[in-house]
Amino acid sequence: QVQLVESGGGLVQAGGSLRLSCAASAHTFSSYAMGWFRQAPGKERVFVAALRSRYGSILYADSVKGRFTISRDNSKNTMYLQMNSLKPEDTAVYYCAAGWVAVLTRTQEYDYWGQGTQVTVSS
Repeated sequence: QVQLVESGGGLVQAGGSLRLSCAASAHTFSSYAMGWFRQAPGKERVFVAALRSRYGSILYADSVKGRFTISRDNSKNTMYLQMNSLKPEDTAVYYCAAGWVAVLTRTQEYDYWGQGTQVTVSS
């Protein structure tokens, strides 16, 4: 069982930046694909960004390309999401996820989820 804990959310003005962190409990962290998803009120949970284990692909949703950067530090069992040039439409609860994933963008493929962290961007 893998436990994931997100942190770093908060309230920021449009154009500002936040860095989210996702700390994992598993010593096998480096073996998992990791992803960030977000869910706005009344909407489905959607893909934001993901990356595979040590060496592999990184994917971003079109809506965040060029503004968000996903990374991981396997020595710290931690994944990050650097969010720059934030917009009001980025407001959502952000979740990190982990698993043995074939398709990085598919919510259903991830086995483990964090509790979420709220990001609110004011205009």
